[in-house]
Amino acid sequence: MAKHYEDEYDEDDYRPRKKSSSRSGSKSSGRRSSGSGKKSSGKKSSGKSTSKKKQAKKQRRRIIIFIVEIIILVIAVVVLYGVMKGTGSGKVELNDEKIIINDTVEQAQETTMKGYRNIALFGVDSTSGALTKNTRSDTIMIASINQDTGECKLVSIYRDTYLNLSNDSYNKCNAAYAKGGPEQAINMLNMNLDMNITDFVTVGFAGLADTIDALGGVYIDVDDSEISHLNNYQLCIAEDLKRSYTPVAETGYQLLDGLQATGYCRIRYTAGDDFKRAERQREVLSAVADQAKKASLPQLTSTADAVFNEVYTSLDLAEIVDMLGNVGTYYISDTAGFPQESNRATGTIGSKGSCVIPLSLEDNVKWLHEFLFDAKDYEPSETVKKCSQKIYDDTNGYLNK
Repeated sequence: MAKHYEDEYDEDDYRPRKKSSSRSGSKSSGRRSSGSGKKSSGKKSSGKSTSKKKQAKKQRRRIIIFIVEIIILVIAVVVLYGVMKGTGSGKVELNDEKIIINDTVEQAQETTMKGYRNIALFGVDSTSGALTKNTRSDTIMIASINQDTGECKLVSIYRDTYLNLSNDSYNKCNAAYAKGGPEQAINMLNMNLDMNITDFVTVGFAGLADTIDALGGVYIDVDDSEISHLNNYQLCIAEDLKRSYTPVAETGYQLLDGLQATGYCRIRYTAGDDFKRAERQREVLSAVADQAKKASLPQLTSTADAVFNEVYTSLDLAEIVDMLGNVGTYYISDTAGFPQESNRATGTIGSKGSCVIPLSLEDNVKWLHEFLFDAKDYEPSETVKKCSQKIYDDTNGYLNK
């Protein structure tokens, strides 16, 4: 059985086991925005109200089409195993009144962020099936969608990043989900990063291997430092799922099946540590996107239907399935990690343990908005500036000068 975190703030990871001889069977600041951040598209007509309605309908279709891909793709970045039958699976209605959106973002939704839809993707750390809260978000991503072009960018928020948990308590950011579920985790992202996220997808492990297998596997380049870890993780996963598995026998660019790809996502103990692992997650996500574009409509519909029962989300399945036919119009153009490499450090911050520290949260947020929205002169909100100063005050004394 997979190791369980006894302390929700503990940094320790599931470590690979040695391979056996036989295969295993087995709201402090900010406020809610009045805008949605959606952008009308298409040329203006003669000014009739019906034209606006058509534009709004068309825009919603674009969003739903991409959501289909997100539902499928997010499975590929879930690096957790053990969540077999989530008790909180399916659709959930968030209380919009409790979602924090910083004041500056309300203005940006009509300028630099106009026309973009941002969705939070969570992979939770649970061996008991809990998807709602009391479980850490081991994987945290933001998918930012340009609704006019279909371009999507993915950003991993490193799980140990020292941030405001949205209640003026500072700790590793993955603690937000454990404390308050997706609502608090979304508020954590919005408050620290000047985002306007109102939708999320949380995924358990059960559908991961099957989804990748249903799409025909994914093509990944496995190197010498990764192959033994990949197979060790496969063994752990196979034991938890009571399945057999096929070891990866050689390095190089190759087709990985579901268990193999999941094992690849779990690799942490190579150069780059957790930063490299987050990069692998985005790599697999992009590879699954490539496979999803090749899949038939019946194949995608069946996959989405199966996956939906194993997720916890604010999105609606009926709308998703209705729009599956145009999933291929969206594409992932770029991926990155936050905080950016040139503006982060690692250090043990007292009882909080080993953390990833944004040396300047304010500057990291400027970079993030340029990366996602091409906002070259973005000015972070007062909330971000306040959080940035607090992070500096809390961590500066622990860092090597």
